[in-house]
Amino acid sequence: MKQLAVFASGSGSNAEHLAVTFAQGDIARVAAIYCNNPKAYVIERAAKLNIPLVLFNRDEFVHAESLVRDLHDRQIDLIVLAGFLWLVPEPLTRAFAGRIVNIHPALLPKFGGKGMYGMAVHQAVLAAGETESGITIHLIDEVYDRGKILLQVSCPVLPDDTPETLADRVHQLEYQHYPGVIEQMLG
Repeated sequence: MKQLAVFASGSGSNAEHLAVTFAQGDIARVAAIYCNNPKAYVIERAAKLNIPLVLFNRDEFVHAESLVRDLHDRQIDLIVLAGFLWLVPEPLTRAFAGRIVNIHPALLPKFGGKGMYGMAVHQAVLAAGETESGITIHLIDEVYDRGKILLQVSCPVLPDDTPETLADRVHQLEYQHYPGVIEQMLG
């Protein structure tokens, strides 16, 4: 069985969805959740799911040696970013080259890069008058939202959309497609 490490900074709804989804099969399991925000709700989700939590600060992340060691000790096959907001440093991208996947709540390359996360993305999509949005699942490298695209799925932007209604529609796409792409990567 393959071992997943999920990195999250906030609520952790995608982390929980992935943990529950993979727990129903024999392909992979979420072996640990890594978090950089001591106030994030994902911490409670990890406890509820009985998944080990690794909490780290910016210095531990930037220098990454202890994180890389911990990931190797847990025999992690794939790092899954799920609402993780920091740029992944070179020691991690090097140690897990081609094995770090992210999901972005827009159709990259539009609405990507530093500061483009959460509601800011959906507000920007609406402000630009876009007629569609969606998700991009991609490998990560040393630049925000630039890595190789694995899958893009679109949804319409409706005339009466608010950032919240668009976010809900995009979030459903995340739940629907992220586990399958991860499963393909592990296959």
